[in-house]
Amino acid sequence: MSGTAKIYPATLTPSKQELLSAWVPKQPWFDGDPADIRLIARYRFVDPDGEVGIETHVIGSAGVSYHVPTTWRAEPLEGAEEFLIGELEHSVLGHRYCYDAPGDPVYAAELFRVIHEGDTEADLSRGEKNMTVAGSGIVRVSNAAGEAVRLIRILDGEHVPAPPVLGTLTGAWSDGDVSHTDVVLAVIR
Repeated sequence: MSGTAKIYPATLTPSKQELLSAWVPKQPWFDGDPADIRLIARYRFVDPDGEVGIETHVIGSAGVSYHVPTTWRAEPLEGAEEFLIGELEHSVLGHRYCYDAPGDPVYAAELFRVIHEGDTEADLSRGEKNMTVAGSGIVRVSNAAGEAVRLIRILDGEHVPAPPVLGTLTGAWSDGDVSHTDVVLAVIR
């Protein structure tokens, strides 16, 4: 397990829904209806240094699910302006900067670690989980330096790369009466 993510009872202004609903429609991988965006499920990883919040959302729009990892920082991430989703006020932690996680080295390292070690999402200090994820594990090989992580944004089963794949991160969640299991969220090639 990736540790325990500290969850604070807080008011967020704007809300995560508002922040993501403004950013997601501008992304090249989004082909939904901006008025129809809804948060379906989420999971967290834990930054080993305790500085960066790592939260991933599955959002839905027009019948399609999208994978949207985010990181939350107290200070701007230098050189990552293109990955900035927006800013919000957290009633407990103060001003926060939200980034598209693939542009954040803390997320990239933790995603790589979870897949390599066959780890899972973090436990939550409060609230209930509504999504689980699991890394497949990877046996180290001599050419491991050439490995690259590919995030799957559109969760329709058609955007997963063809083999060979060295490792995966898969997820499971429910959306109303529909259960999603073993959905590929990221691969290492």
